[in-house]
Amino acid sequence: MEFFEAFGVDLPKLVFQIVNFLLLLYLLNRFLFKRVFALLDERQARISKGLEDAEAAARDRELARAEREAALADARKEASELLARANKIADDTRKEILDTARTEAEQVTARAREEINAEKERAMAELRAEVADLALAAAGKLVRREMDAETQRRLVEEFLAEVEPASPAKARS
Repeated sequence: MEFFEAFGVDLPKLVFQIVNFLLLLYLLNRFLFKRVFALLDERQARISKGLEDAEAAARDRELARAEREAALADARKEASELLARANKIADDTRKEILDTARTEAEQVTARAREEINAEKERAMAELRAEVADLALAAAGKLVRREMDAETQRRLVEEFLAEVEPASPAKARS
């Protein structure tokens, strides 16, 4: 006790203060610290849940972004396919129109050739008739006599035989 008296410590007061401190510590632990620690644990749990929710939201956003990109890629692919189909249809239609036009042009050309050949044949027939008439007239003047039908026909055939081989050569020139 001398030790306590040397420092001027009153031992009954010290014991009373130690009991008071322990009692206060017990009461604080029983009523205050448990609630504070429970609130802190609850707050920590809410923060952890919030972080987990934020991570889940980030994963969901990433998944939604990936789905959006996939849908956009599918839409682009479908648009590209539609465009390719439209181009193919346009090309096929253009080819069909060109083929039809070419066929019609060939048919018109063939008809024109046929008409030209028919007209040429008519002109040649008319020319032969006129040449025959002129030949008969010339022969009649040269001979100055009346010829019978057989003689006229023979003279016309001979004249035409001489004129026809020369006609195709002139027509080609």
